[in-house]
Amino acid sequence: MSNHKDLLSSPYYKEPGPKLDKESPFESMMERFRFATDLLGIEEGMFKYLASPVQTVTVSIPVIMDNGEIEVFEGYRVIHDNVLGPSKGGIRYSPDVDIDEVKALAAWMTWKCAVVNVPFGGAKGAVKCDPRKLSKRELEHITRRYTSAMYDVFGPDQDIPAPDMNTNEQTMAWIMDTYSMHSRRTENAVVTGKPILLGGSRGRKEATGRGVVTVTLAAMNKLGLNPSRSTVAVQGFGNVGSISALLMYEQGARIVAISDVSGAYYNENGIDIPQAMAYTAARNGTLEGFEGCESISNAELLELDVDVLIPAAKEDQINRYNAADIKARIIAEGANGPITASADSILDEKGILVIPDILANAGGVTVSYFEWVQDRQGYFWTEERVNRRLNRMMREAFNLIFGVKEQYNITLRQAAYVYAIDKVAKVLRLRGIYG
Repeated sequence: MSNHKDLLSSPYYKEPGPKLDKESPFESMMERFRFATDLLGIEEGMFKYLASPVQTVTVSIPVIMDNGEIEVFEGYRVIHDNVLGPSKGGIRYSPDVDIDEVKALAAWMTWKCAVVNVPFGGAKGAVKCDPRKLSKRELEHITRRYTSAMYDVFGPDQDIPAPDMNTNEQTMAWIMDTYSMHSRRTENAVVTGKPILLGGSRGRKEATGRGVVTVTLAAMNKLGLNPSRSTVAVQGFGNVGSISALLMYEQGARIVAISDVSGAYYNENGIDIPQAMAYTAARNGTLEGFEGCESISNAELLELDVDVLIPAAKEDQINRYNAADIKARIIAEGANGPITASADSILDEKGILVIPDILANAGGVTVSYFEWVQDRQGYFWTEERVNRRLNRMMREAFNLIFGVKEQYNITLRQAAYVYAIDKVAKVLRLRGIYG
C-alpha cells in the first residue's frame, strides 16, 4: 500500500493546528479519501491521478461598475475528473473563496457523481466577489464575462455548471444565453438548474431534500424503524432542510425540532411542518418568533434523543467535542461536511448509522443529470416521472453502498468513498493513460 508522501504537498491538505476547534470539511474529506485508497491498495501513481485536478483555470473578469469605474474580479473553474463523462459542478460567488477550496469541492463532486452512478465527473467554479454589495446589473456583467472567458471550458459534452452558493436560476440563464450567443445556437444543456422556461427540470428545487428522505427511509427500513412511529430533528430550514422535514412529516414521522439562524424550535408532540413553511414564507425566510415550540439552541437540537437527525445547515456541526452526546440512531447529512472526520469513529462506536453527504444529498446532482438528459433529448418529463426516477436511483445507490459496507465491515461513509474511488480507478484503468 502507498504511503502517499505527496499528500503533504497536495492543494487539498492543510495540517490542522493542535488546538483548533474547527476542522476543515475538505481535510475531513481527504482523510476519508486516504482511508479508502489504502483499503483498496491504490498504487502511488493512481493515487496521484485521483487526487489531482485534470484542469485548473483562473481568469480575470473586468467589469464597468454602476459608478463608471472598472473593477477586476477573479474567476476559477476546476475540472477534477472527466473519466466517467463530462464534468459537473456548481459555481459559487463568495468574497472568501480561493482556488484550494474550489479544487476540494470539485473532488467532492467526482465522488458524489460516482456514488449515485451518474455519468459525470466532478468540477467546481467560483467568482471571488461579494454579491451583497453588487447590483443585479453588475452581477449579470460578471456572470457574462466569466462565461465568455470560460467558453472553451464549458460545454454540454465537456463541463456543465450549476447553481451553488449565492447563484441561482437567473445566474444559470445568463450563462446559458452568453454561451449560446458565442455558439450561434441555443445550448440549453450547457447548464443545469435553469428556469423551467429555459429547459430546466421539474422537481429540481426539491431534489436534494427528496433524495435525503429517500435514503433515510431506506436506512430506517434496514434498522426496522417505522416512519410513522419515529421522531426526527432537522437542523437548518432552508431549501434542503425544509423539504426534508416536509417529506418526513408526510411519511407520518413526528418532527420534534427544526432550526435556522434564529435558533431551534422544539415540540415533543411534533411540529406542523406545512405551517412552519408558510410562516417562513411570510416572514422573509426566517423561523424567528415561531410559536407553539420551546426555544432551544442549535447545539441542543443535535443532541436530542430522536430516531433520525438531519443536519442540513453548515459544516462541522458534529465534531469530536459533541459526538459522544449525539443520541440519534440515524444521521442523514443534508449539508456538505456537517460531521468532521474526528467524529466518525465516535459515532460508529455508538452504533449510529451515518448516511454520508456524498450519498445523502446527491439528489440534486441526480436531477441535474435528468435536466441535462431532457435538454439533450428536447423532451421533458412530468414531475412525477422525475421523482419516481430520482427515488429509484437513490434507493439503488443506498442499497449498493450498504452492500459495500457489509462486504468490508466498514462504515457507510467509508463504503461510499471506497465504491466511488474504486469505480473511477477501474474506469481509468480500462480507458488507459493517453500519451
